Order: sequence, then structure tokens, then C-alpha cells
Amino acid sequence: MNSSITLITKIIRYNLKIIFAGRFFFFLIAAIAFYIFFMVITVLDNSEINIALLYEITFFPALLLIFYPMVFGIQRDDDSRMLEILFGIPNYRYKVWLVRLVIIFSLTFVMLILFGAVGSYLLYPIDPVSLAAQLLFPVCFLGSLSFLISTRIKNGNATAVVMVILGFFLSIFSEIVEDTLWDIFLNPFGSPRQYTQLAFEQIIWKNRVFLSVGSLVFILGALLNLQNRERYI
Repeated sequence: MNSSITLITKIIRYNLKIIFAGRFFFFLIAAIAFYIFFMVITVLDNSEINIALLYEITFFPALLLIFYPMVFGIQRDDDSRMLEILFGIPNYRYKVWLVRLVIIFSLTFVMLILFGAVGSYLLYPIDPVSLAAQLLFPVCFLGSLSFLISTRIKNGNATAVVMVILGFFLSIFSEIVEDTLWDIFLNPFGSPRQYTQLAFEQIIWKNRVFLSVGSLVFILGALLNLQNRERYI
């Protein structure tokens, strides 16, 4: 048992060094800067502050937190010559990248709780865990999509460009399907006038199921793409 715990701890530490090395620190600083900027703008505009508003101002910083490890992960493995080693491990996709994805999502969730706690202290008292849990659905969806695209392109910068363009079209699409189960940017703490509270709660539940299934499909597709050894080596 002790040896297993030690081995798992070493694996987590090693993967943390790989995942969050390089430019992740700059994305973290950018996320904090944008979060503070949005809070200042909210105060200056005298906006009505509630949990729905905190969800909105935390959404973009949350995407920045997960953007770098999901978009540049494959390229970092390629640059560090880790892909050759990974392809030599039987069923490596389950032993390496699934562990990394779990670590990425878990740490993102923890950081979102911290962001929510700061917002709760400075702006409006909320439950940071509830806010982070709701944000995790669209963040995991878009992060998994980024991971899938990165396994096709393999270049981090090119993947980033594609995701920016795709994000632009997704934002337009979300305006068309606003407050429906297909709305990726649906704010679960809002209260649309065209729905009763019960109807909106059902839409939220279906939307979260849609985002969860989409995330799983994207991850499975990415792992299948990573089986094509010739494409990467």
C-alpha cells in the first residue's frame, strides 16, 4: 500500500511538471488579471451583483486556466521527445493521458473554487464550490474539444488559432440558441423571463448532460487519434 501511494504521488508530481511547465504561468497570471479587471468593471458600472454575475465574470478566466495544458500538451510531448516513450508503453493512452486529464480538470476545479472564494469575499457571498462545479461543465467541454483538435493538428499555436476561430462561431451559435439545452455558455444561475423556474431547471439539467456527453465523446475521439503512431513519430 505504501509503495503504491509513493508511486502514485511520483506519477502525479511528474505529470504536473509536464502539464504546467512552460507558459502556463502566464495564462494563470492572465486569468487572475482578467478576473480582477472584470470585478473592477462590475463595481464601477454599479451592476447588480449576484451569483449569476459572478458566473459570467469567472467564465473567461476559467477558460484561460485550462487552455494551455489542453492545447499545447501534445506539442510539449513532441518537443521534449516524450511521444516516442509514450508510444512504447502498452495502452499508454489510459495510463498517461487519462491521468493527465484527471489532474488538469481537478486542479482547474480547485482553482475555480479559489476564484469563487475571492469573488465571494470581495463582491457577493456565494458558495464557491457550487459556482466552480457549474463552471466545470462548459470548461471541460471546451477543454476536451481543444484536446481533440490538438491531437489532429499536433501544433499548439495552430490549435490555439483554430480554437479562437471556433470560439467565435460558438459564441454566435450560443446567441441563436440562447438559454436552451444547446447553449454552451448557458448561465445556470440566471432566470430567463420566457421560462418558469421548473422549466429552466430542466433545461439546465439537460444542458449539463449534453456538455458531459460531449466532453466524453471528445476525449474518446482524442485518445483514438493518439493510437495513430505514424502520425506523430
